[in-house]
Amino acid sequence: MHRSTLLPENWWDAASEAWAEDAARQDAVTLRAEIDQLRRTLAGRAVIDQACGMVMILAPCRRGPARNLLVDMERQCNASLPDVSSAMIAAWEGEPLPRLMQRALRHALRRLYAEDRGCDSPPAEAGRP
Repeated sequence: MHRSTLLPENWWDAASEAWAEDAARQDAVTLRAEIDQLRRTLAGRAVIDQACGMVMILAPCRRGPARNLLVDMERQCNASLPDVSSAMIAAWEGEPLPRLMQRALRHALRRLYAEDRGCDSPPAEAGRP
């Protein structure tokens, strides 16, 4: 016995329309997620720039070394750069800097000053790990 199925004449058009609508919905969701990520990135960028400016003033240096100091702190604290920058700004405004960040800042400053003097490694601090 041979069976055949007849599809409606406009079946392909309806299927392709449904696929196109689904693809458009997925594109819209993807674009919204990308826009949200870019907004967060831009908001974090302003905080990072402000913290870089503070470091440039407090530890007289150029922008590159100031950013490197923040990145060094970020790595030592296992935190994001915007979080480290926010903590630095909060410390400038009177909030205490968390202990881990205080330690990371000390190490990063020692490294910055050692590089500024042309030393290969930062000086060891007596009694500190």
